[in-house]
Amino acid sequence: MVLAIVTVVSIEPFPDDLRDHIAITKKNSYLDRYGKRINTTYENQWNIYDIVELHDVPDFLRNAFILSEDKNFFSHTGIDWLARLNALRQNLQAGRIVRGASTITEQVVRMLHPRNRTFWSRWLEGFEANALEAKFSKLEIFEFYLNQVPYKAKRRGIVQAANFYFDRDLSTLNHKEMLALAVLVRSPKWLDPEKQLATLDRSITNLIYRLNIEAKTMGQITSQPLTLRKTWPQQDMSHFIRYADANISDLPQSSAAITTTIDLEFQSKLQKILDARLNSLKAQQVNNGAVLVVDHTTNEIIAWVIGFAGQQGKKFNKIDAIITRRQPGSTLKPLLYAKAIETGWTAATMVDDSPLEESVGLGMHTYNNYSREHYGKISLREALGNSLNIPAIKAIQHVKPAVFLSFLYDLGIESLSGHPNVYGDGIALGNGEIELFELVQAYTVLARMGDFKSLSILEGEHRNNKNYRIISEDIASLIADIISDPGAREKEFGWDSVLNFPHQTAVKTGTSSNYRDAWAVGFNDKYTVGIWVGNLDYAAMDKITGSSGAALALRSIFNELNKHREVRPLYLSDNLVKQQVCIESGLLADTTCEARDELFIQGTVPQELESIETELRIRKPSNGLMLAMDPRIPDQYEYFQFALTKIDKVKEVRWYVNDKLVGKGKNLTFNWPLTKGEFKTKAEVFVIGKSSPAVTGEINYSVN
Repeated sequence: MVLAIVTVVSIEPFPDDLRDHIAITKKNSYLDRYGKRINTTYENQWNIYDIVELHDVPDFLRNAFILSEDKNFFSHTGIDWLARLNALRQNLQAGRIVRGASTITEQVVRMLHPRNRTFWSRWLEGFEANALEAKFSKLEIFEFYLNQVPYKAKRRGIVQAANFYFDRDLSTLNHKEMLALAVLVRSPKWLDPEKQLATLDRSITNLIYRLNIEAKTMGQITSQPLTLRKTWPQQDMSHFIRYADANISDLPQSSAAITTTIDLEFQSKLQKILDARLNSLKAQQVNNGAVLVVDHTTNEIIAWVIGFAGQQGKKFNKIDAIITRRQPGSTLKPLLYAKAIETGWTAATMVDDSPLEESVGLGMHTYNNYSREHYGKISLREALGNSLNIPAIKAIQHVKPAVFLSFLYDLGIESLSGHPNVYGDGIALGNGEIELFELVQAYTVLARMGDFKSLSILEGEHRNNKNYRIISEDIASLIADIISDPGAREKEFGWDSVLNFPHQTAVKTGTSSNYRDAWAVGFNDKYTVGIWVGNLDYAAMDKITGSSGAALALRSIFNELNKHREVRPLYLSDNLVKQQVCIESGLLADTTCEARDELFIQGTVPQELESIETELRIRKPSNGLMLAMDPRIPDQYEYFQFALTKIDKVKEVRWYVNDKLVGKGKNLTFNWPLTKGEFKTKAEVFVIGKSSPAVTGEINYSVN
């Protein structure tokens, strides 16, 4: 009585429809732009994609399964009692399960209601097998079985098995290969054809002898080859699929496939390029990387590549580096100079590349160029082309961090959401953290002649995404011309730079502090490509820069993208006019100076700025600065140097500490004797030709 009650309570119900049951777990089915499926996965509980109708299964294969697994399938009601009694006797004698004798129906029960293999589970399976056959027809049960029976490597069903073992469709298998599929379900591990081919062949031969066929046919089947063809590894698109699942709204019904903008052929080729580059950089402590490719004529993403995607044993390769925030280094400089040009600068504007020390937070920071060289007065074209840091600091001081951050937000870089004071002037050198996705999207604005358009991942979606004018066509064209100009980057990169591509390509690299991130991003007439390499655990690389680490891969990617097409030069705005300027001054050339050609937006001319600094202020000390006196130095010899931003035609500077005049002179610096306490400092600057002095803001600091 107790056994009956416990049995009834333990029996689990079945779904009303077997197909609907597996459809509940069905994920979105994604296709590439040419209709190839991109999200085949074997991690699901069920085979949800490779379903075959029973009437499409070859008769020979159906009969082989029945004979091999359950010869009385069409006559029993869920349990083959004779086979089960024999198995029970053997199991009791052994004290454990040594023989299953499960019918096809019972195997389906086990799929639907997985339990540990015990005598109790076998007891329940018998009752549930009867219930299953009372609810569904034999053909429904058999079809479900053929589509869900497990094989090696998490494959389920005969379609996936045929592809895995023989890399072919069911209809193309010979009779011996079909028999292999029927035999392999008994033990995919112990009959593994890669390791136990002879054992598998013997099992197939035994099944052949059980077939009710003529000796001649039997001989033909025995002599047929059993050739394994390892399935080519599926391109791992799990990162893109996760992004798509999270960002696509208004999805179609689960039965419909979603066509994306991805080009699987390009994706596969670029995966090999990226992985090869990462392997070559392994000795320099580089483990991770990512590539994003956009056709900016439509702003469709055609490749979403994560380094070593899907490979076992690779560090952090399950993290999507395309949407992971990292410091972009110098890659923001073209965007900064675009904003500077919008405020009146030109490509010929001369910027002072001299040693610079500025306040950062509660301390001072000395800025240097990558090469540690300084070039004095240098044009904006060369400052950007050579990626010089000090001119970029002058540019951000002119543009202002708040204005630049707002501009970046308009370009789609929303990760930099902190207050401008969080970043300060360092935003010019990429001290914030952004996504590769955002960076590439921003560069498409330059490539699209100033038009912003959201990146799309669905076929046809770009037609609904509106264009927004962010910067003028003239400025976008001018910036593209500068960063595609080999001459503009010659001082720091040389004439034989890896950045000099076979076809005109606008390219910029970036390296974050302590070599934690290396970037390269560029665009030609059709494609915008961004690449990041580094370590997702923030470990430093061994002196790998954007030029030495990422640019070579960028070059290879563009070579692949440009195959089989005619590459056109970058668009040059009709509003850009060429004029000669003096190399030293940046002013319009005359007969007395060495000159070069430069592009100007129509209606603008080069002019000498009174000062790159548009605001008189104290550079040193900075607000909140905390100084400490050195006990090793006598107090009377300790000084701190006050410093002003640059201003021309200075007649006199007067320095005040706590409202007391402490020094005056013509210099923009003053050595103030240190003493302990809380202080406030300001300066009055008398300029030739002006009756009243300019007064700086007051700076508060302390000395301990």
